[in-house]
Amino acid sequence: LGHRRMVRWGPLVVGDILDTASVSNAIRIHGVTAVVHFAASAYVGDSVRDPAAYYRNNLLGTLSLLDAMRDTGARDIVFSSSCSVYGNPVTLPINEAHPLAPLSPYGQTKLDGENALRWYSQAYGLRSVCLRYFNAAGADLEGELGEDHDPETRIVPRAILAALDVVPALEIFGDDYDTPDGTAVRDYVHVADLAAAHVMALQRLDELPTTAILNLGTGHGYSVSEVVAAVEAALERPVPHRLVARRTGDPAMVVADASRAFKVLNWTPAHSDLRTIVASACRWHGERHGVLSR
Repeated sequence: LGHRRMVRWGPLVVGDILDTASVSNAIRIHGVTAVVHFAASAYVGDSVRDPAAYYRNNLLGTLSLLDAMRDTGARDIVFSSSCSVYGNPVTLPINEAHPLAPLSPYGQTKLDGENALRWYSQAYGLRSVCLRYFNAAGADLEGELGEDHDPETRIVPRAILAALDVVPALEIFGDDYDTPDGTAVRDYVHVADLAAAHVMALQRLDELPTTAILNLGTGHGYSVSEVVAAVEAALERPVPHRLVARRTGDPAMVVADASRAFKVLNWTPAHSDLRTIVASACRWHGERHGVLSR
């Protein structure tokens, strides 16, 4: 669920994305011509335990939104997708031509949403850009907004909250991967860079194919141990952690080839080095819990 307090730069309309008539009404009232679609459940483990909820919210919700767009004449949509559509890497870095083999209902519903956009574009004239995020991380550079999940499972905020004694020790899932330090490596992208890519996609929809698919990543990965060390350096306090067994299906390394986004959108991540990602997140969580970071 979202948070009312984080809606600051426009009107808030509260409703159910599955209520197509209500979505259509909101589009008409506010004169919406383009949509950025973020509404989805996004916990991989939860999706395995309750796939029905993920198909209902992620896939049926997307179809409801697309039908509301058809009903109102809104043509353009930027879809929040995920690198989870690829599954385990066959080659690295991962480009958009990589085989698609989701390992969870979450990843599958993102891929199903992409496919729906392709067919709706062909049949009904919608124009779409699907942005496949790698690991979104960081917080608003001005310190106003940040991650606030319950429970918190993402490594950067989870490590910060463990260091601040807000949550128990961080669990590190395996240290015997074929990586430089044995812990898993992921490609982290700052949320400010992701936001910029969405704006660029909206601005360039006229120039793109009817349905465009783009990776959003940096081409560089950081290990779990590197993330922990960066949080410790930023907060000047240790991150309590403990080693546990690997999770089934977790690959050793996931890194993007985002050269298509660089070429098509002229997008270059400007804030996605690990130090900036961690510093922005530490600032937000630190202020929220009464502990300022450097």
